[in-house]
Amino acid sequence: MSENALERGLERGLFASRWLLAPIYVGLVVSLVMLVVIFFRELFAKLPKVLTMSADDGILSILSLIDLSLAANLLLIVLFSGYETFVSKLHVEDETDRPNWMGTVDFSGLKLKLIASIVAISGIHLLKVFMALGEGGTHSPDVETLKWMMFIHLTFVVSGVLLAAMDWLSSRSDKH
Repeated sequence: MSENALERGLERGLFASRWLLAPIYVGLVVSLVMLVVIFFRELFAKLPKVLTMSADDGILSILSLIDLSLAANLLLIVLFSGYETFVSKLHVEDETDRPNWMGTVDFSGLKLKLIASIVAISGIHLLKVFMALGEGGTHSPDVETLKWMMFIHLTFVVSGVLLAAMDWLSSRSDKH
């Protein structure tokens, strides 16, 4: 076997290895089903209390559902974009309800969407904790925990800004 044939065989094998990611994306679909179940479990748990809950409790309940929705959106973006970027194109061009962003989100865009979603989810969680502070009780965090939560959220925000700046700088260079 010549060196060229060996090299081509190795390269074909390496290229075909991208399909090892396919089961991971199937697992993400299962995770999406899990989020749907959790969403409806939360919704149905809150519905009987809707007439007796306070406005703050209503807002916290809605924020929890929004949090789950953002996580599901993030999962879908990672699922579609990751599969198209690393495994194979999705051949659904003829679908009328195909999202406009499908096939247009590159790895850089995926990173920015990922960090933006993480910041939004973290922000909603932090807002829920701040709203629960006034209630006291066992669900209120201590000051040290609250400081760490704010520090972690700000770390996500700064990371997002730095990632966006690096992508902007990278897109302006000729070597990109």
